Amino acid sequence: MSVIIALAALAVLMLAAYRGYSVILFAPIAALGAVLLTDPSAVAPAFTGVFMEKMVGFIKLYFPVFLLGAVFGKLIELSGFSRSIVAAAIRLLGTGQAMLVIVLVCALLTYGGVSLFVVVFAVYPFAAEMFRQSGIPKRLIPATIALGAFSFTMDALPGTPQIQNIIPTTFFNTTAWAAPWLGLIGSLFVLGMGMLYLRRQLNKALRAGEGYGTELRNEPETPDDIKLPSPWLAIAPLVLVGVANLLFTHWIPEFYGKTHSLQLAGMAAPLQTDVSKLTAIWAVQAALLLGILMVLVSAFGVIREKLAEGTRSAVGGSLLAAMNTASEYGFGAVIASLPGFLVLADALKGIPNPLVNEAVTVTLLAGITGSASGGMSIALAAMSDSFIAAANAANIPLEVMHRVASMASGGMDTLPHNGAVITLLAVTGLTHREAYKDIFGITIIKTLAVFFVIGVFYSTGIV
Repeated sequence: MSVIIALAALAVLMLAAYRGYSVILFAPIAALGAVLLTDPSAVAPAFTGVFMEKMVGFIKLYFPVFLLGAVFGKLIELSGFSRSIVAAAIRLLGTGQAMLVIVLVCALLTYGGVSLFVVVFAVYPFAAEMFRQSGIPKRLIPATIALGAFSFTMDALPGTPQIQNIIPTTFFNTTAWAAPWLGLIGSLFVLGMGMLYLRRQLNKALRAGEGYGTELRNEPETPDDIKLPSPWLAIAPLVLVGVANLLFTHWIPEFYGKTHSLQLAGMAAPLQTDVSKLTAIWAVQAALLLGILMVLVSAFGVIREKLAEGTRSAVGGSLLAAMNTASEYGFGAVIASLPGFLVLADALKGIPNPLVNEAVTVTLLAGITGSASGGMSIALAAMSDSFIAAANAANIPLEVMHRVASMASGGMDTLPHNGAVITLLAVTGLTHREAYKDIFGITIIKTLAVFFVIGVFYSTGIV
């Protein structure tokens, strides 16, 4: 019964998200409904001590990233930089390669260390402009961005700095470059199959006479009468954000050390900060600030009149996206604390093959919690010792265990209640009903990829 309660809460939240209801409202309703059916006396403590604690903690850490990412994307849009890059890409590659261009831009940014959420804000203006000029349905933008940002560069490509590729290092004593050949093979599988799927969906839409769309929401607002800047100038802020993020990632620990003690005159006691846990967030924030400053300096005359209105719009969008994701994060924490979740996790230990066991466990927990990093952290914290013992008994290198865990975390995590999916749809002005079907197509491909990689390992021994 406890398992049914946990799964029912998940189903309620996914249905609500798909129907267009606010996740901010339904995440606590679904989570606390499950708590009510499990232990009525625990509802209030679970709401305050688990749901709100995790929700507020998420906002505390990540809201500045959402805010700066939204402002950066809005300035890129208002300055005409997005239209300039799109025009250059169309001249170089033609309108038929719009999807591939967006996928590669997303991949470049995420592999450079830019947060997935920031990529959504930064790339959407380019994608909207390119799809509009190419006559590609807008509803395919989320799936295209998801393929470039939420898939192979997130967890499969060797060396990626995304958290989904870092978490396994602490459990398996590996590096971010673990199982490089399997990672490359898995990346090519996802990219190839993903592009084939998107092209198939586009061809179906074109045969049906479907264009970019009407009754659009949250469309880029680049004025039609401005002179487009050089594409080299237009792309410079994106490059700056990627490079600066990488540099600050190295500079911040060198400057502050692993921990930092802050003592100001009005403080009763010094504030101790674990810099190692905040380096990635601080680096992205600093990089975005530089990117925003560069756009302001190079295009202030163009954006001056719409700067106040544009920044208000960006702030509103960032608040909605952050609150949606934070609510979903709190939901996952509550569900993970229920006995039904633990029963389900224990049942998964019965799968005999170590790699298949790990893949199924991680991807299911990621799907239930709606978080790749959250599901993988829960799975590895509870079961990494048994995974390692089984791998050693079967002579499976721990590098392979690392790569399988990482790739599996990015499989079924992108269900309708996933925070990144909700943010992506909110930013693009689309609903689950309009665009989620194609995101789910990418989700299926990504889930199959990890089992494809397992098959490659067993048939060839490649690591």
